[in-house]
Amino acid sequence: MNEFLTVALLTLLAVISPGADFAVITRNSLQYGRGHGVLGACGIALGVQFHVLCALLGLSLLLSRTPWLLAGFKLLGAGYLLYIGYRTFIQPPLAAGPAEHGGRQSAWAALRAGLLCNALNPKTSLFVLSLFSQAVNADTPPALRAGYGLFISASHLAWFALVAVLFTQPRLHAGMLRWQRGLNRGIGCALIGLGAALALR
Repeated sequence: MNEFLTVALLTLLAVISPGADFAVITRNSLQYGRGHGVLGACGIALGVQFHVLCALLGLSLLLSRTPWLLAGFKLLGAGYLLYIGYRTFIQPPLAAGPAEHGGRQSAWAALRAGLLCNALNPKTSLFVLSLFSQAVNADTPPALRAGYGLFISASHLAWFALVAVLFTQPRLHAGMLRWQRGLNRGIGCALIGLGAALALR
């Protein structure tokens, strides 16, 4: 029980800490509406599950023994954050709510944005790998480890779907649309800053 509480507490702290995933969901929800925000949240959960599978399959040992592979992974993630940050920064304001502009992004693009955001995020990778190597006992049954992994993914899905729902409430969304140029630039700068920090680390 103590092990589960540790996993739950660390997961909660990791999920609610602001990062690239929060910026991506905010951007998708603001520009394309609730459905795209929730699809992005599904993609984030799938990205987390990718790191969980890596941890369960022991790929952390491979990454720790091949620093060039980890460095390449970090640069790939940094490049993706810089790209979506730039695209968000230059995004022109919508003339109306996203319901009239839903065709500007496919469902697959919304899912892919969330998936790539976390699948290429070394922060998520390090969190999951350290959680399974330090908070979870070595003798914990594989089925329970897999259950922890599903819990971590489900927690990300629940949190970011909630963010998408809240940010598309009519009154809040209308206010955000009025200030969307500043919001786009703020979110874009945050993503570019995260990408640059990751590339230079």
